[in-house]
Amino acid sequence: MSRKCKLTGKKPLVGNKVSHSRNRTKTRQAPNLKRKRIYVPEEDRWVRVQLSARALRTVSKKGLMPYLNDQGLELKDVLA
Repeated sequence: MSRKCKLTGKKPLVGNKVSHSRNRTKTRQAPNLKRKRIYVPEEDRWVRVQLSARALRTVSKKGLMPYLNDQGLELKDVLA
């Protein structure tokens, strides 16, 4: 399973951790992903999706189907 939000497309960022002596080592910042069960009233069923915390806030506000329509996605694209 990839560490990528299926709704927003957020994926890990890569950068350098710089020590006091300026030694650089690669570091990876993973997105804050959650695996949630969301009810879809349009289809009268529950679906499991893997989404970022930011996307979860937006889905809670708008609803899953209106959010997917705004993003140009379909329900089958985001099922976990």
